Amino acid sequence: MSPRLVRSQDDATGRRPDTPLQITIDGDAMPGVQGQTIAGVLLAGGRHAWREGPSGAPRGVFCGIGVCFDCLVTVNGERDVRACRRRAHDGDVVTTQSRAQEAR
Repeated sequence: MSPRLVRSQDDATGRRPDTPLQITIDGDAMPGVQGQTIAGVLLAGGRHAWREGPSGAPRGVFCGIGVCFDCLVTVNGERDVRACRRRAHDGDVVTTQSRAQEAR
């Protein structure tokens, strides 16, 4: 999964309209484009990690296809949402999760 956001005018198909959206991640507003996954919005915004594993190590996207559970976030109060599989919607409230405290 690329952290790069291709601008609509540079899209090879020439048919992609960019409809902006905004999500909130841990209280910070982050812009995105309709059709992006939450992980895509986070990566395009420069965030490579948004979760802590049991050891406290930072976690983000690992597989990018929903097989692993490294990219889990809470979306609009729903825990354990895979950020790589969930499309972002305007106004989504995303909070990061940590398993570091559970391991202690």
